[in-house]
Amino acid sequence: MPTTPLPLKDIHLPETIGWWPPAIGWWLLAVLIPLSIVFFYWLYKRLTNKTAIKTAKSKLAEIKQDPALDNSKKLHELSMLIRRVAISLNPRTEVASLTGHQWLAFLDKSVTGAPFSEGCGQLLATAPYRNRPPTELEVSQLISLCENWLKAQTLQAKRKQKS
Repeated sequence: MPTTPLPLKDIHLPETIGWWPPAIGWWLLAVLIPLSIVFFYWLYKRLTNKTAIKTAKSKLAEIKQDPALDNSKKLHELSMLIRRVAISLNPRTEVASLTGHQWLAFLDKSVTGAPFSEGCGQLLATAPYRNRPPTELEVSQLISLCENWLKAQTLQAKRKQKS
């Protein structure tokens, strides 16, 4: 018996899948990657600001209670501490080059009045050039002023976090 071909059509392959529009997973990645970068940057800044202020407060307490330091060394340590905190909390280009009255004016921005420019905070700029070392009263006033400045930095950091 002769075989007759069946009227079948050839195998028909589907069209190739195009690259556009991307699948939902790619859309999610396109949104989640930038959001996670922003979140981790914000978290890093928050943690470093808190850590800098927290460390500075503990270092200030050490300076205050260290009986081995004389008044000149305490003043030197306070000056270095305040400068380090200011540089870590603010852009380095704005703070690192400040000296003298500009430095004191920068410190005054955080506290009410002008205790650095006109009060006991002047010791930070003038003490290295004085003939006599600072008195115990001057150093204790400067320490309390530095404590107030650190508290003001804490409040500023909290305000930045909320906004």
